[in-house]
Amino acid sequence: MKLNLTNKNALVCGSTAGIGLATAMGLAEEGANVTLAARTEEKLKNVISQLPNNGSQKHSYVVADFTNPQEVAAAVSVTGNVYHILINNTGGPPGGPIVDADVTAFAKAFTQHLQTNHLLTQTVLPGMKAEGYGRIINVISTSVKQPLDGLGVSNTIRGAVANWSKTMANELGQYGITVNNVLPGATATGRLSEIIENKAKKTGKSIEEVSQTMANASPAKRFAKPEEVANAIVFLASEAASFINGINVPVDGGRTKSL
Repeated sequence: MKLNLTNKNALVCGSTAGIGLATAMGLAEEGANVTLAARTEEKLKNVISQLPNNGSQKHSYVVADFTNPQEVAAAVSVTGNVYHILINNTGGPPGGPIVDADVTAFAKAFTQHLQTNHLLTQTVLPGMKAEGYGRIINVISTSVKQPLDGLGVSNTIRGAVANWSKTMANELGQYGITVNNVLPGATATGRLSEIIENKAKKTGKSIEEVSQTMANASPAKRFAKPEEVANAIVFLASEAASFINGINVPVDGGRTKSL
């Protein structure tokens, strides 16, 4: 199977580290023109220099803070590009029991995740409709299927994004545009390191002990590599996935207990 994305323009959010970075690399390897989006320009420049390029690809970046949806949407609009692929991806809210969460934490997470996703989708939709091709892929969490302990705010907002996505998929399928969610399990990223460190502090256990316990929760007995999650995203972005729409795809080594 060839996932040729030549002449496709992809916008990848949160693309300077972790799953976002691996996704940008994977899309570029398949021939896509990649626009990176993140808040630190120095990191964006560094990633641009690393992206695969067959000589005809045009990679670029936009600097934007995902806590300000209007700023992100405006920065993307200024590029003037028609985007065929949108990867919505940004860091998760701080952990902690939901009963201890300040109400402002929900509002902040809702803005950063759902509102930003929504405004970016509205920004790229006219171009996708004109091209008759669109792939909107949201990187969320397995908490959509099974809430995770100690991630109360995240569980709540991720569920909202999943329902937004399913509704969008129902409305856009007629235009050749698919909307799907990839649900990473525990993946070896900076975000996972933060979660492990916080759990170690709260439980008094060592980082190694917490890490091993979390890894053992998966039948694979290990964490995912960012590239393994990115592979699923790149496939969903391709023509090969044209009739896959409105679904949640766990990439967690089998950890999630639900079907």
